[in-house]
Amino acid sequence: MRKNIVAGNWKMNNDLAQTETLLTALKNKTITSDAEVMIAPTFTNLWSAYNTLKDNAIEVIAQNMHFAENGAYTGEVSASMLKSVGVKTVILGHSERRAYFNETDELLAKKVDAALASDMRVIFCFGEELADRKSENHEAVVGSQIKNALFHLEADAFKNIVLAYEPVWAIGTGETASPEQAQDMHAFIRKTLADTYGADVADSVSILYGGSVKPGNAQEIFSKPDVDGGLIGGAALNADDFFAIVNAF
Repeated sequence: MRKNIVAGNWKMNNDLAQTETLLTALKNKTITSDAEVMIAPTFTNLWSAYNTLKDNAIEVIAQNMHFAENGAYTGEVSASMLKSVGVKTVILGHSERRAYFNETDELLAKKVDAALASDMRVIFCFGEELADRKSENHEAVVGSQIKNALFHLEADAFKNIVLAYEPVWAIGTGETASPEQAQDMHAFIRKTLADTYGADVADSVSILYGGSVKPGNAQEIFSKPDVDGGLIGGAALNADDFFAIVNAF
């Protein structure tokens, strides 16, 4: 049975003091749903977050990693570095990485391979631009992003992969795909998996929705049969809002 997951992507927000304040607030919250809960602080605060939450149900995860184990890659972080500070899950393919840092499907395939080779779990992101949605090309775009980066893998690899559909036009804009739009795309994603890897694999993979999820819309979005949780941006920076979403299941 696939898991419900709510992951908070803090992006480039919160210095150490702000991180510790938010972590303290999160520690004092109660998870009343069956969801796995994750947060992704900045690289500089991963060790502090891990130490603060190591006896808590909230998992500390990373926002990105390099495909190489080490070497002349100034400013980059490897899987082994993340694991050395207690991190075992990494977000890859976020639309902001694709847009601002020119990350391609081919590069992301290498990152996925490196993470899996290091026994890390991957939250793999993908999604269409507004122009793709308006031209009704959104399924073709999403299908190609998934296939290009993931479909070289063996079926067993999907035990360590979580998918995150994030329509780019709904990230940080206040716009949200309707619950029906989210469900339609998630069902398409699951069918795309099933067509190549079979129904058992497709039914076992958690697919998260990311794109302006808030306390007010989380319950309706999460109620859809193929939506298994959320990748949360801005609302993850407020403990009350984040836990309202976590407990929306």
